Amino acid sequence: MRRNTAITATVLAAAALTVGLTACGSDSGSGSGSGGKNASGPLVVAASPTPHAQILDYVRDHLAKKAGLDLQVKEFSDYVLPNTATEQGEVGANFFQHKPYLDDFNNKNGTHIVPVVNVELEPLGIYSHRIKAIGDLKDGASVAVPNDTTNEARALKLLADNGLITLKAGTDQTATPADVTGNPKHLKFKELEAAQLPRSLDDVDAGVINGNFAIQGHLDPAKDALVLEKADGNPYANFLAVKKGNEKDPRVEKLAELLNSPEVKTYIQNTFKGSVIPAFGAPAS
Repeated sequence: MRRNTAITATVLAAAALTVGLTACGSDSGSGSGSGGKNASGPLVVAASPTPHAQILDYVRDHLAKKAGLDLQVKEFSDYVLPNTATEQGEVGANFFQHKPYLDDFNNKNGTHIVPVVNVELEPLGIYSHRIKAIGDLKDGASVAVPNDTTNEARALKLLADNGLITLKAGTDQTATPADVTGNPKHLKFKELEAAQLPRSLDDVDAGVINGNFAIQGHLDPAKDALVLEKADGNPYANFLAVKKGNEKDPRVEKLAELLNSPEVKTYIQNTFKGSVIPAFGAPAS
């Protein structure tokens, strides 16, 4: 979702409003948008490739037909276009994000996306091609972190939880490097687009990487991460989301039920083996 230079969410979102119409326009006649227009047509869901599109593909291929759902999956490689496409009605739903990210996106972009049902958690991890343990980071080491607001805060909290830095009180979900109050190893933070982080590992001493992008970058979070987030009490479960007003679309309700089914739980556990964790239920308000 990112390039090597930091681009503000506002600028990127503005560009995405134009690009999103082009990227998704070919499906606009499929009845994929607002539920009230054509709730009997196919439901097109925007998703990042791994693990979101994989999970949706499983539902489409093994569960949807029996449930009477015509499910179509449209893959996006960034964190902006799925929301702008959903807001514009070019897709009927999306599956790629967690609540802190969505709240920040809606606030900054005036969008009206709401969560429907939690599905899974992708633990954030610290990775390195240069060291074997967190304690091996040297003074002045470079650490790459995501440059979007919520995932950067999440990354800094993971570093703080592992004793590498301390953060200003009350900044767990909003922290930036400016909120670092203690940095005994004088770590240097390199803010990059999240999708670029796996490729940055040859250029930095360590990187804090989202689970989905780690998997796409051929990393195994359960084996390769120096440390991983804990699942208990974690607010970063990824969920199915729609534009406000479409929560009761029968197609969305069917998909929500299928995404929280025993079959999907087993699929996630068997396929991702701890790199992605089932996290079913209603999203936090």
